[in-house]
Amino acid sequence: MRMKGIALSAILEQGATRRRKSPPKEECPKKQKRDCWRKVNNWFERLECKRTKDIFYYVIAAVLNKCESKRTLDEARLLESQPDVVKQILERRKRNVEYKERVLETEDDPEVIERKALKLAQAIAKANHLIVYTGAGISTSAKIPDYRGSQGIWTLLEQGKDIGEYDLSLADPTFTHMALFELHRRGILKHVLSQNCDGLHLRSGLPRFSLSEVHGNMYVEVCKQCKPNAEYWRLFDTTQFTARHYHKTNRRCRRCGGPLIDTIVHFGERGQLKWPLNWAGVTPHTEKTDLILCIGSSLKVLRKYTWLWATDRPIKKRPKIFIINLQWTPKDKVSTLKINGKCDEVMKLVMKHLNIDVPLYNRLKDPIFAHATLLLADEQHTASQPMLKKITAAKEESTEELITNEREKEIKAEPNA
Repeated sequence: MRMKGIALSAILEQGATRRRKSPPKEECPKKQKRDCWRKVNNWFERLECKRTKDIFYYVIAAVLNKCESKRTLDEARLLESQPDVVKQILERRKRNVEYKERVLETEDDPEVIERKALKLAQAIAKANHLIVYTGAGISTSAKIPDYRGSQGIWTLLEQGKDIGEYDLSLADPTFTHMALFELHRRGILKHVLSQNCDGLHLRSGLPRFSLSEVHGNMYVEVCKQCKPNAEYWRLFDTTQFTARHYHKTNRRCRRCGGPLIDTIVHFGERGQLKWPLNWAGVTPHTEKTDLILCIGSSLKVLRKYTWLWATDRPIKKRPKIFIINLQWTPKDKVSTLKINGKCDEVMKLVMKHLNIDVPLYNRLKDPIFAHATLLLADEQHTASQPMLKKITAAKEESTEELITNEREKEIKAEPNA
Protein backbone atom coordinates (compact mmCIF):
# COMPACT_ATOMS: atom_id res chain seq x y z
CA MET A 1 0.00 0.00 0.00
CA ARG A 2 1.28 3.45 -0.89
CA MET A 3 0.04 6.89 0.28
CA LYS A 4 0.78 9.73 -2.06
CA GLY A 5 4.03 8.19 -3.15
CA ILE A 6 5.20 7.18 0.37
CA ALA A 7 5.35 3.53 1.37
CA LEU A 8 3.38 2.52 4.46
CA SER A 9 6.38 0.56 5.77
CA ALA A 10 8.50 3.73 5.69
CA ILE A 11 5.90 5.57 7.75
CA LEU A 12 5.77 2.74 10.29
CA GLU A 13 9.55 2.62 10.53
CA GLN A 14 9.74 6.39 11.04
CA GLY A 15 7.08 6.22 13.77
CA ALA A 16 8.93 3.40 15.46
CA THR A 17 12.12 5.44 15.73
CA ARG A 18 10.40 8.44 17.37
CA ARG A 19 11.03 8.84 21.07
CA ARG A 20 9.09 10.79 23.59
CA LYS A 21 11.05 13.49 25.38
CA SER A 22 11.68 12.48 28.94
CA PRO A 23 11.02 15.11 31.64
CA PRO A 24 14.15 16.90 32.92
CA LYS A 25 15.78 15.14 35.82
CA GLU A 26 15.54 16.86 39.14
CA GLU A 27 18.92 17.81 40.53
CA CYS A 28 20.02 16.18 43.70
CA PRO A 29 19.34 18.43 46.73
CA LYS A 30 22.87 17.85 47.98
CA LYS A 31 24.30 18.95 44.64
CA GLN A 32 22.12 22.08 44.64
CA LYS A 33 23.31 22.94 48.15
CA ARG A 34 26.94 22.31 47.17
CA ASP A 35 26.65 24.53 44.07
CA CYS A 36 24.99 27.26 46.12
CA TRP A 37 27.84 27.25 48.66
CA ARG A 38 30.34 27.31 45.81
CA LYS A 39 28.70 30.43 44.37
CA VAL A 40 28.70 32.09 47.79
CA ASN A 41 32.40 31.28 48.28
CA ASN A 42 33.21 32.69 44.82
CA TRP A 43 31.27 35.85 45.66
CA PHE A 44 33.21 36.26 48.92
CA GLU A 45 36.48 35.68 47.07
CA ARG A 46 35.61 38.38 44.54
CA LEU A 47 34.57 40.75 47.31
CA GLU A 48 37.78 40.16 49.25
CA CYS A 49 39.80 40.61 46.05
CA LYS A 50 38.02 43.92 45.36
CA ARG A 51 38.63 45.09 48.91
CA THR A 52 42.30 44.18 48.64
CA LYS A 53 42.60 46.08 45.34
CA ASP A 54 40.84 49.13 46.83
CA ILE A 55 43.15 49.14 49.87
CA PHE A 56 46.18 48.70 47.60
CA TYR A 57 44.91 51.59 45.40
CA TYR A 58 44.48 53.93 48.40
CA VAL A 59 47.94 53.03 49.73
CA ILE A 60 49.58 53.98 46.44
CA ALA A 61 47.45 57.16 46.22
CA ALA A 62 48.61 58.13 49.73
CA VAL A 63 52.23 57.61 48.69
CA LEU A 64 51.73 59.82 45.61
CA ASN A 65 50.36 62.57 47.84
CA LYS A 66 53.72 62.76 49.61
CA CYS A 67 56.58 64.90 48.38
CA GLU A 68 59.23 62.84 46.58
CA SER A 69 61.89 63.81 49.11
CA LYS A 70 59.75 62.46 51.99
CA ARG A 71 59.04 59.04 50.48
CA THR A 72 60.79 56.03 52.01
CA LEU A 73 62.72 53.46 49.98
CA ASP A 74 59.91 50.93 50.42
CA GLU A 75 57.36 53.44 49.14
CA ALA A 76 59.52 54.29 46.13
CA ARG A 77 59.89 50.57 45.34
CA LEU A 78 56.14 50.14 45.66
CA LEU A 79 55.52 52.86 43.05
CA GLU A 80 58.12 51.35 40.72
CA SER A 81 56.55 47.89 41.05
CA GLN A 82 53.06 49.12 40.16
CA PRO A 83 53.41 51.48 37.14
CA ASP A 84 49.91 50.67 35.81
CA VAL A 85 48.19 51.62 39.07
CA VAL A 86 50.27 54.81 39.34
CA LYS A 87 49.33 55.75 35.75
CA GLN A 88 45.64 55.09 36.47
CA ILE A 89 45.68 57.30 39.59
CA LEU A 90 47.46 60.17 37.83
CA GLU A 91 45.08 60.06 34.86
CA ARG A 92 42.08 60.12 37.20
CA ARG A 93 43.48 63.14 39.04
CA LYS A 94 44.08 64.91 35.75
CA ARG A 95 40.46 64.30 34.72
CA ASN A 96 39.19 65.62 38.07
CA VAL A 97 41.17 68.83 37.59
CA GLU A 98 39.74 69.23 34.08
CA TYR A 99 36.18 68.72 35.36
CA LYS A 100 36.66 71.39 38.04
CA GLU A 101 38.10 73.84 35.50
CA ARG A 102 35.12 73.30 33.20
CA VAL A 103 32.73 74.64 35.84
CA LEU A 104 34.71 77.85 36.30
CA GLU A 105 33.56 80.99 34.49
CA THR A 106 36.45 82.63 32.66
CA GLU A 107 36.30 85.91 30.76
CA ASP A 108 38.70 86.93 27.99
CA ASP A 109 40.57 90.21 28.16
CA PRO A 110 38.73 93.20 26.62
CA GLU A 111 41.22 93.39 23.74
CA VAL A 112 40.72 89.68 22.98
CA ILE A 113 36.92 90.01 23.10
CA GLU A 114 37.08 93.02 20.77
CA ARG A 115 39.20 91.09 18.27
CA LYS A 116 37.01 87.99 18.43
CA ALA A 117 33.80 90.04 18.15
CA LEU A 118 35.13 91.54 14.90
CA LYS A 119 35.78 88.03 13.51
CA LEU A 120 32.26 86.96 14.50
CA ALA A 121 30.74 90.03 12.85
CA GLN A 122 32.67 89.33 9.65
CA ALA A 123 31.48 85.69 9.68
CA ILE A 124 27.84 86.78 10.17
CA ALA A 125 28.13 89.27 7.29
CA LYS A 126 29.42 86.51 4.98
CA ALA A 127 27.00 83.80 6.13
CA ASN A 128 24.25 82.65 3.76
CA HIS A 129 22.14 80.85 6.34
CA LEU A 130 22.67 81.80 10.00
CA ILE A 131 20.89 79.96 12.83
CA VAL A 132 21.29 80.58 16.57
CA TYR A 133 21.09 78.25 19.58
CA THR A 134 20.51 80.02 22.91
CA GLY A 135 20.63 78.95 26.55
CA ALA A 136 20.01 80.37 30.01
CA GLY A 137 23.09 82.63 29.82
CA ILE A 138 21.27 84.94 27.42
CA SER A 139 18.75 85.86 30.14
CA THR A 140 21.03 86.37 33.15
CA SER A 141 21.17 90.12 32.53
CA ALA A 142 17.36 90.08 32.90
CA LYS A 143 17.95 88.81 36.46
CA ILE A 144 16.91 85.26 35.58
CA PRO A 145 19.43 82.71 36.95
CA ASP A 146 21.08 80.19 34.67
CA TYR A 147 21.52 76.50 35.48
CA ARG A 148 25.19 75.54 35.39
CA GLY A 149 26.90 78.90 36.02
CA SER A 150 28.80 79.75 39.22
CA GLN A 151 25.50 81.00 40.71
CA GLY A 152 23.28 78.71 38.63
CA ILE A 153 20.35 76.73 40.00
CA TRP A 154 21.95 73.27 39.63
CA THR A 155 25.29 74.56 40.99
CA LEU A 156 23.68 76.01 44.13
CA LEU A 157 21.54 72.90 44.69
CA GLU A 158 24.60 70.66 44.48
CA GLN A 159 26.27 72.82 47.11
CA GLY A 160 23.19 72.62 49.33
CA LYS A 161 22.53 76.36 49.07
CA ASP A 162 19.23 78.21 48.75
CA ILE A 163 18.40 79.21 45.16
CA GLY A 164 16.20 82.09 46.31
CA GLU A 165 13.02 83.40 44.71
CA TYR A 166 12.72 85.31 41.44
CA ASP A 167 9.84 87.39 40.11
CA LEU A 168 9.88 86.52 36.41
CA SER A 169 7.16 89.06 35.69
CA LEU A 170 9.80 91.77 36.13
CA ALA A 171 12.09 90.25 33.47
CA ASP A 172 12.20 91.85 30.03
CA PRO A 173 14.04 90.86 26.83
CA THR A 174 17.75 91.73 27.01
CA PHE A 175 19.98 93.48 24.49
CA THR A 176 20.90 90.09 22.99
CA HIS A 177 17.22 89.17 22.54
CA MET A 178 16.59 92.44 20.71
CA ALA A 179 19.77 92.05 18.64
CA LEU A 180 18.58 88.64 17.41
CA PHE A 181 15.16 90.13 16.65
CA GLU A 182 16.79 92.85 14.53
CA LEU A 183 19.05 90.36 12.72
CA HIS A 184 15.98 88.29 11.87
CA ARG A 185 14.02 91.36 10.74
CA ARG A 186 16.82 92.19 8.30
CA GLY A 187 16.84 88.64 6.93
CA ILE A 188 20.32 87.81 8.27
CA LEU A 189 19.14 85.37 10.96
CA LYS A 190 16.92 82.54 9.72
CA HIS A 191 15.94 80.63 12.88
CA VAL A 192 16.46 80.57 16.65
CA LEU A 193 16.42 77.42 18.78
CA SER A 194 16.11 78.22 22.48
CA GLN A 195 16.37 75.98 25.54
CA ASN A 196 14.81 78.70 27.73
CA CYS A 197 11.28 78.65 29.11
CA ASP A 198 11.14 82.36 29.97
CA GLY A 199 9.36 83.39 26.74
CA LEU A 200 11.67 86.39 26.22
CA HIS A 201 12.42 85.53 22.58
CA LEU A 202 8.73 85.58 21.75
CA ARG A 203 8.23 88.79 23.72
CA SER A 204 11.09 90.48 21.84
CA GLY A 205 8.97 90.26 18.68
CA LEU A 206 10.59 87.22 17.06
CA PRO A 207 7.94 85.39 14.99
CA ARG A 208 6.92 82.03 16.41
CA PHE A 209 7.54 80.29 13.07
CA SER A 210 11.19 81.36 13.28
CA LEU A 211 11.53 80.16 16.89
CA SER A 212 11.80 76.70 18.44
CA GLU A 213 11.36 76.75 22.22
CA VAL A 214 12.32 73.10 22.67
CA HIS A 215 11.86 73.12 26.44
CA GLY A 216 8.53 74.95 26.34
CA ASN A 217 7.24 78.39 27.30
CA MET A 218 6.09 79.26 30.82
CA TYR A 219 3.45 81.69 29.47
CA VAL A 220 1.75 79.18 27.14
CA GLU A 221 -0.70 76.41 28.02
CA VAL A 222 -2.47 74.14 25.54
CA CYS A 223 -5.38 71.73 25.18
CA LYS A 224 -4.28 68.39 23.73
CA GLN A 225 -7.85 67.25 23.10
CA CYS A 226 -8.40 69.93 20.46
CA LYS A 227 -7.06 69.16 16.98
CA PRO A 228 -4.99 71.21 16.28
CA ASN A 229 -4.10 71.94 19.87
CA ALA A 230 -5.71 75.10 21.24
CA GLU A 231 -3.13 77.53 22.65
CA TYR A 232 -3.62 80.07 25.43
CA TRP A 233 -1.05 82.79 26.07
CA ARG A 234 -1.12 84.04 29.65
CA LEU A 235 0.38 87.03 31.45
CA PHE A 236 1.63 84.86 34.33
CA ASP A 237 3.67 81.72 34.94
CA THR A 238 1.41 78.75 34.13
CA THR A 239 3.61 76.21 35.93
CA GLN A 240 2.51 77.03 39.48
CA PHE A 241 0.82 73.66 40.13
CA THR A 242 2.69 71.53 37.59
CA ALA A 243 5.68 69.25 37.98
CA ARG A 244 7.56 66.49 36.22
CA HIS A 245 5.06 64.05 34.64
CA TYR A 246 2.18 66.21 35.89
CA HIS A 247 1.30 69.13 33.64
CA LYS A 248 -2.34 70.03 34.39
CA THR A 249 -2.77 73.72 35.25
CA ASN A 250 -6.27 73.39 36.84
CA ARG A 251 -7.86 75.37 34.00
CA ARG A 252 -10.19 74.22 31.23
CA CYS A 253 -10.25 74.72 27.47
CA ARG A 254 -12.92 77.19 26.34
CA ARG A 255 -13.54 75.20 23.15
CA CYS A 256 -13.98 71.62 24.31
CA GLY A 257 -13.81 71.82 28.11
CA GLY A 258 -10.74 69.58 28.26
CA PRO A 259 -7.93 70.11 30.81
CA LEU A 260 -5.19 72.59 29.93
CA ILE A 261 -1.56 71.61 30.38
CA ASP A 262 1.67 73.60 30.49
CA THR A 263 4.25 73.24 27.71
CA ILE A 264 7.37 72.72 29.84
CA VAL A 265 9.62 69.74 29.06
CA HIS A 266 11.31 68.58 32.26
CA PHE A 267 14.49 66.51 32.48
CA GLY A 268 13.73 62.91 31.60
CA GLU A 269 10.64 63.84 29.57
CA ARG A 270 10.16 63.85 25.82
CA GLY A 271 8.30 66.82 24.41
CA GLN A 272 5.51 65.84 22.03
CA LEU A 273 3.74 69.16 21.48
CA LYS A 274 4.00 70.80 18.06
CA TRP A 275 4.00 74.31 19.57
CA PRO A 276 5.89 76.01 21.07
CA LEU A 277 8.56 73.28 20.75
CA ASN A 278 8.51 73.52 16.94
CA TRP A 279 11.12 70.82 16.27
CA ALA A 280 9.78 70.57 12.73
CA GLY A 281 10.59 74.25 12.18
CA VAL A 282 14.31 74.01 12.95
CA THR A 283 14.98 70.79 11.01
CA PRO A 284 15.09 72.25 7.46
CA HIS A 285 17.37 75.07 8.65
CA THR A 286 19.94 72.61 10.05
CA GLU A 287 20.16 71.11 6.55
CA LYS A 288 20.89 74.51 4.93
CA THR A 289 22.93 76.35 7.56
CA ASP A 290 26.55 77.35 7.02
CA LEU A 291 26.97 79.16 10.38
CA ILE A 292 25.72 78.17 13.86
CA LEU A 293 26.02 80.74 16.64
CA CYS A 294 25.63 79.38 20.19
CA ILE A 295 24.93 82.01 22.86
CA GLY A 296 24.84 81.44 26.62
CA SER A 297 24.50 77.65 26.52
CA SER A 298 26.65 74.90 28.01
CA LEU A 299 25.48 72.71 25.06
CA LYS A 300 25.47 69.64 27.31
CA VAL A 301 21.91 68.86 26.22
CA LEU A 302 22.00 70.03 22.60
CA ARG A 303 25.16 68.08 21.79
CA LYS A 304 23.10 64.86 22.04
CA TYR A 305 21.00 65.94 19.05
CA THR A 306 23.61 65.16 16.39
CA TRP A 307 21.39 66.28 13.51
CA LEU A 308 21.43 69.84 14.89
CA TRP A 309 25.14 69.99 14.02
CA ALA A 310 24.86 68.55 10.49
CA THR A 311 27.27 65.74 11.36
CA ASP A 312 25.93 63.70 8.44
CA ARG A 313 27.72 66.06 6.03
CA PRO A 314 31.38 65.68 5.01
CA ILE A 315 33.66 67.51 7.46
CA LYS A 316 34.58 70.25 4.97
CA LYS A 317 30.91 70.97 4.24
CA ARG A 318 29.75 71.20 7.85
CA PRO A 319 28.66 74.59 9.23
CA LYS A 320 31.07 76.78 11.17
CA ILE A 321 30.35 76.95 14.90
CA PHE A 322 30.84 80.15 16.93
CA ILE A 323 30.29 80.07 20.70
CA ILE A 324 29.70 82.86 23.23
CA ASN A 325 29.81 81.45 26.75
CA LEU A 326 31.72 81.95 30.00
CA GLN A 327 32.14 78.22 30.68
CA TRP A 328 33.56 75.23 28.85
CA THR A 329 31.29 73.51 26.32
CA PRO A 330 31.67 70.09 24.65
CA LYS A 331 31.79 71.86 21.26
CA ASP A 332 34.80 74.07 22.07
CA LYS A 333 37.30 71.87 20.23
CA VAL A 334 35.29 71.69 17.00
CA SER A 335 34.23 75.34 17.05
CA THR A 336 35.71 77.90 14.69
CA LEU A 337 35.80 80.52 17.45
CA LYS A 338 35.04 80.51 21.18
CA ILE A 339 34.42 83.84 22.95
CA ASN A 340 34.60 83.71 26.74
CA GLY A 341 32.46 86.73 27.54
CA LYS A 342 29.05 87.96 28.67
CA CYS A 343 26.37 87.72 26.02
CA ASP A 344 25.20 91.34 26.04
CA GLU A 345 28.72 92.79 26.05
CA VAL A 346 29.87 90.62 23.15
CA MET A 347 26.71 91.21 21.10
CA LYS A 348 27.02 94.98 21.54
CA LEU A 349 30.46 94.82 19.94
CA VAL A 350 29.24 92.49 17.18
CA MET A 351 26.30 94.74 16.28
CA LYS A 352 28.59 97.79 16.33
CA HIS A 353 30.93 96.12 13.82
CA LEU A 354 27.91 95.21 11.67
CA ASN A 355 26.72 98.85 11.81
CA ILE A 356 23.26 97.73 12.93
CA ASP A 357 21.27 99.72 15.47
CA VAL A 358 19.43 97.52 17.96
CA PRO A 359 15.93 98.72 18.92
CA LEU A 360 15.07 99.18 22.57
CA TYR A 361 12.55 96.80 24.09
CA ASN A 362 9.16 98.45 24.46
CA ARG A 363 6.48 96.83 26.62
CA LEU A 364 3.82 98.71 24.72
CA LYS A 365 4.83 96.70 21.61
CA ASP A 366 5.23 93.39 23.45
CA PRO A 367 3.14 90.84 21.47
CA ILE A 368 2.20 88.90 24.61
CA PHE A 369 -0.24 91.65 25.63
CA ALA A 370 -1.97 91.49 22.25
CA HIS A 371 -2.26 87.69 22.16
CA ALA A 372 -2.83 86.88 25.85
CA THR A 373 -6.12 85.32 26.97
CA LEU A 374 -7.28 86.89 30.22
CA LEU A 375 -8.73 84.78 33.02
CA LEU A 376 -12.47 84.67 33.52
CA ALA A 377 -14.04 85.54 36.86
CA ASP A 378 -14.39 81.87 37.86
CA GLU A 379 -10.74 81.18 36.90
CA GLN A 380 -9.12 83.82 39.10
CA HIS A 381 -8.47 81.33 41.91
CA THR A 382 -6.31 79.14 39.62
CA ALA A 383 -3.44 81.64 39.46
CA SER A 384 -1.62 83.56 42.18
CA GLN A 385 1.64 84.26 40.36
CA PRO A 386 2.63 87.89 39.61
CA MET A 387 1.27 89.06 36.27
CA LEU A 388 3.02 91.02 33.56
CA LYS A 389 1.91 94.63 33.59
CA LYS A 390 1.76 96.84 30.54
CA ILE A 391 3.67 100.04 31.24
CA THR A 392 1.92 103.28 30.33
CA ALA A 393 3.30 105.44 27.54
CA ALA A 394 4.58 108.08 30.00
CA LYS A 395 6.55 105.54 32.01
CA GLU A 396 7.86 103.97 28.82
CA GLU A 397 9.15 107.34 27.59
CA SER A 398 10.96 107.95 30.89
CA THR A 399 12.60 104.51 30.79
CA GLU A 400 13.63 105.05 27.16
CA GLU A 401 15.26 108.35 28.13
CA LEU A 402 17.19 106.65 30.93
CA ILE A 403 18.40 103.88 28.61
CA THR A 404 19.35 106.41 25.91
CA ASN A 405 21.35 108.45 28.44
CA GLU A 406 23.15 105.31 29.61
CA ARG A 407 24.04 104.44 26.02
CA GLU A 408 25.39 107.93 25.40
CA LYS A 409 27.58 107.59 28.50
CA GLU A 410 28.87 104.24 27.25
CA ILE A 411 29.72 105.73 23.84
CA LYS A 412 31.57 108.62 25.47
CA ALA A 413 33.46 106.20 27.72
CA GLU A 414 34.77 104.22 24.71
CA PRO A 415 38.47 104.95 23.99
CA ASN A 416 37.85 105.32 20.23
CA ALA A 417 35.02 107.81 20.67
